[in-house]
Formats: sequence, structure tokens, C-alpha cells
Amino acid sequence: MNFSTKIPITPYKHSIDYHSVVLSIGSCFADHIGNKLAHYKFISYTNPFGIIFNSVSIASLIERAVEQRYFTAEDVFYHNECWSCYEVHSELNHADQDVFLKNINLQLDHLHQYLTTSTHIILTYGTSWVYRLKSSRAIVANCHKVKQSEFEKELLSIAQIESSIQRTLDLIQTVNPNAKVLFTVSPVRHSKDGFVENQRSKSHLIAAIHQILEQNNTLCHYFPSYELLMDELRDYRFYGADLLHPNAMAVDYIWERFVESTISESVIGTMNAVENIQKGLSHIPFNPNSASHLKFVESLQQKIIALQKQYPHIQF
Repeated sequence: MNFSTKIPITPYKHSIDYHSVVLSIGSCFADHIGNKLAHYKFISYTNPFGIIFNSVSIASLIERAVEQRYFTAEDVFYHNECWSCYEVHSELNHADQDVFLKNINLQLDHLHQYLTTSTHIILTYGTSWVYRLKSSRAIVANCHKVKQSEFEKELLSIAQIESSIQRTLDLIQTVNPNAKVLFTVSPVRHSKDGFVENQRSKSHLIAAIHQILEQNNTLCHYFPSYELLMDELRDYRFYGADLLHPNAMAVDYIWERFVESTISESVIGTMNAVENIQKGLSHIPFNPNSASHLKFVESLQQKIIALQKQYPHIQF
């Protein structure tokens, strides 16, 4: 007897292994995938400018990085006793303007590097709803708690989203024509937009992405993280306390499905070895000076050395 409908996922023919370089950009679910990749010591880089929800803002940041068009004083503003930029997340805000500009331009350099060297780029879109700054008519990535009257809220059309995604692909192609792009839609529900409005938002994203896939099926792939939570894990026990975000159990399950469809089978043994080392490193002994614990530490160190001989980039 089955109590859920398991979603079939087409295996990714350009699978990820420990020689891959993975860049993950987008909503908070991009962070979940990026954190898992980092935990298992894949070469990865996630959300250099913090969480970015909409396709237009992602395209704008990638354009900046590709063109190496650095942020200047004209791109930032002072609000709530710190410097902010409408193109990046508030987690990067800083009380010192010079430090803020230095930090975000350093992140721009890092993004440029990963755009040019990544074998795989994961783009996770969260919403079709955007806020447009009235004074400039520009769509912002983050409102930074500026009063709402300064913005107009709008729902991007399927055509607008498709155009921004295609622009993103074209930009990536100019600096890294061999990069493979994997799309996913965040399963997080944006209840503040309204529940019907959230469904409209997600449907626009999904429709636009699949129109792109029809035109770029050799370059792009789709992983159904949204569908996994909405259909296969159709139960509130898989949500956090806010009943909107997937909880750790849901993230772990979606990661399992990601591994089985997207990660090369040849590195599963290495992933298991990494996980065992991670567990060993997090172990808290009763007596750190005991003979048994010192033997355990020596054994763990030997496992790390053996793994690093095979993959020198792995560091614990």
C-alpha cells in the first residue's frame, strides 16, 4: 500500500561529481542545496549576494558580474543606520560605506570567477512578484525595510520571466559556453502575497522555465523541488513551524532525490566517507584525553588524509 505518489525524476545526463564546480543562486532553497553541497565537500559557491527571489534581479547581478561593472557610491543608500543596495540582500548591509562597497565588489569578483569556471549553475526562482522603485522604475532584489509607499508591486508576466531567464543564459554563455544550467522553483510558499497570488506566481515561473527548456534542452535541465514538496510530500509534517517553509526532514528528502537523479553514482562512496568524517568531527568525547578518544582522532585524521589524496580540494 502506498501513501504518497512518488514523482519520477529523469536522471540528469550531465551529473555532478567531485570534479564539478557548482554555482547556486536564488531563493532560500538555493541556500539549502548549496549548504548540502558544501557539507559533502563538493566545489561549490552559493548566493554571493544573499537570497535573491526574482528572475530579473538574478539576471541583473549576473550581468554586472559578467561585465565586471562594479558597484559605486551611486548604487548604495543610507537607511536605518547602515548602507544598503537595492540589488543585494540586506545581510550584506554595513555601517561603513567604504567597507560595504568593498565587500559587495569582492563578491562580484567571486561571482565572475565562478560564472567563468563552473561546470554547473543552479538557478532557483522563488517568486514572480516584484517590487519596482518608483523613483527609478527599477525592480529591486530587496526593499531593505524602506517604506512601502516608495514601491509598486507587480506580477511579472510569463513573457517577462522568460526574457530575463534567456538573458541570464545568454550572459552565462558569453563567459562559459560549456556550463550546464539546472533550474528549480522554490517550494517555499509566499503567503504574504496571498495564497491564490502565490499559486499564480509559481505557475508563471514554471511556465516560463519550461518554455526556456523547450528551446535549450541540451544546455538546461529542471529539478522538481517545488513538485516534490507540493505533491509527493503533501503533508504539514514536512513544514516548519510557520507552515510555509520546508523543515529539515523535507529538505533532507528533497536532497536525497537530488542526489539520486543529479549526483554521479561514482561518488556516492566518497559522499558516505565525507559524512562519516563530518560525524566524527562533530563528536563530543566524555574524556578528550582518553586513550580510546586519541585513537579515534588518529583514525579520523588518517581517513581525512586518504580522502584528500584523492580530492585535494576537500578541507575539513
